[in-house]
Formats: sequence, structure tokens, C-alpha cells
Amino acid sequence: MKLIYVVGARPNFMKIAPIMRIASRYDNIEQVLVHTGQHYDANMSKCFFDELGIREPDVNLEVGSGLHGKQTGEIMKRFEKFIINEGGDVVVVVGDVNSTIACGLVAAKLHIPLAHVEAGLRSYDRRMPEEINRLLTDAISDYLFTPAAEANENLKKEGIPEEKIHLVGDIMIDTLIWEMGKTPNLDKPPFKDLEVGKYAVLTLHRPSNVDYKETFGNIVDALNTIAKEIEIVFPAHPRTQKRMKEFNISLDRDNIKVIDPISYRDFLRLYKNSKFVLTDSGSIQQETTYLNIPCLTIRENTERPFTITEGTNILVGTVSERIIEEAQKILSGKRKESKELLLWDGKASERIVKTLLDSF
Repeated sequence: MKLIYVVGARPNFMKIAPIMRIASRYDNIEQVLVHTGQHYDANMSKCFFDELGIREPDVNLEVGSGLHGKQTGEIMKRFEKFIINEGGDVVVVVGDVNSTIACGLVAAKLHIPLAHVEAGLRSYDRRMPEEINRLLTDAISDYLFTPAAEANENLKKEGIPEEKIHLVGDIMIDTLIWEMGKTPNLDKPPFKDLEVGKYAVLTLHRPSNVDYKETFGNIVDALNTIAKEIEIVFPAHPRTQKRMKEFNISLDRDNIKVIDPISYRDFLRLYKNSKFVLTDSGSIQQETTYLNIPCLTIRENTERPFTITEGTNILVGTVSERIIEEAQKILSGKRKESKELLLWDGKASERIVKTLLDSF
């Protein structure tokens, strides 16, 4: 069986890596890793791949950034040429980036079976490009690998045949468990001036939060207030740093430590030893739930509501007062506790590979 894996950005590698590690155990599986080049990341060095335990991509389509339509079309054009020459038995896509839907459409039109990992996630907000990508990819996929029972229900409501839906658990938890086993000094923050449980961690990068001055300003007002009570460590995305300068955003630099992005293992140590996390990321909602770390999600909606109903996540929106209120509850000792989520055991990748092999 020849598997063609598609990735477009660094987070995609973290979802593909555990599948590749499991599939490498089988002599009858050939693996080809395709990077579309949707996001270029200079930090995607040999060290990064060594951390994940996978080889570097077999091919980079070098599409680069651009408007959604242009980028999606360019990915389709280049991937179609590649897949016609290369062939393959199953195309495996993950997540919800433009590369996911673009390569999914090419596979579907060439009648190559398509597997979507992280299927069934829904924010029910079609203003999000990712939501459109999720909906369309699920509609054309032959294998829909879901992280939680709620995702199965979403797919059934949309008329997806049950035989295509496979509850396997959360693939990011596979990577998290792997990395925890490989990370030295896991129970210590990565910086000497930090004490366990004495700081909060912030990530902020979504265009809906940082590309609008008023919204970004509201969030920063809340952060500056929270920082009076607890230090905040902020590994800032380049896009966010650019907007901070453009909008003349004024952070409390005495109590908010802005740093450049750090490696996954350093970031794992950073948030694992924190008091709580403020984020607009998707995967961090899952990881904090697994590790039972309070998480305040600075968004109006989430495609992972099970991290709220079953986990430590709280959706706080972008209004200053609400963000401050929930942070102060945590600081006063009032916090949510995670429940055990079904199949979040680090074996999602094993279930995915077994399902593909059995059907092949």
C-alpha cells in the first residue's frame, strides 16, 4: 500500500508524524511525504524533524503564500501533476488548511481514496476559511478519522455514511505523549527565571484577533490587567509581532515577557508548568485538556467544544471584561478539571494505519 501524506504547515507535520512512525513498522507500506510549501518556516530544520522522529519531506511543491483562491488553485495544479506521475493508493490529509482541501479535491477527481485525519470538527462559523475547508474535505473523503464522539455525530448529521466514519482518538495527543517521553526536564520551565505555577502562557495569532486594531486592543487591555497579578510569557508569532508594531500596541513589558517562537519541546515545558494558558490556537485546547491545565480560549467559537464540556477549556471571546473575569477565577483557585476523553491514549495513529491496511 502506497500512502501519500500531504502537509502544508508546521502543525500538519505534528499530526502526520505519529502515523508515519506506526506505518514504518510495516514492510508492505510505502510512504511518500509531500510538503505543499503553503507556509514556509525557516525553523523547519533537521532538528524539528529529529524531534518528531520522521524524515524530511520527499518533495516540496513550493507554492508559497497568497490569497485563498490563488493558493488553493496553485496547490491543486502542482499536486495534480505530482500525483499523476507518482501514483498512490491513499492520499492522507490532516487538519483544515488550504493544502488539505486542495489536495483532497485532486485525489477525489483522480479517484484515489482520500483519508481525512481530524474529520468532523465544526465551529459552525463559515466566516472561518478553516470551516469551509473542513466541510468540503469531509464531504469528499473515503475515510474520516475523528478525534471525539461529537465529531462522529456532526458527520452523521451531514449525511456521511457511518461506514466511512472511524473514531480513533486525537492524533495530537499521540504527538504530545511521544514528545513528553522525549523531553528532558519536563517538570521544569524552559527558562530559569520562571517558577512552576507562577506564570501564565499566551499564544495569539489568528487573523480575526490580530488583524483588527480594535479587537487586538481589547485583548491587550485584558492582558495588561491580568499581568498585574501574574507574569505572562508570550511566544509571539511573527504575524502578531508585525501587527503590534503596525497598530502601536502597548503591552506591559514589565510583566508580559514577549519572546520569539520556541521549539515544540520548550513550549511543552513552558505551558505544562504554567498556572494557566490564554490562546486562540486549536491544538492547545486539546493538549491543555489532556494535561489538565486551565485554558482560556480567546475566540468567539471553537471547533473543539468537547474540550469545554469534557476538559479545562473556557471560551472567553475577545471582550476585555470576560477575559479578565475568567483569569481572576483561576488565580483565586476556581478552575475546571478534565474528564477522561474516549481513546485519548496515544494510539490514534495505530488505529488509523490498521483501518487503512484492513480495508486495503
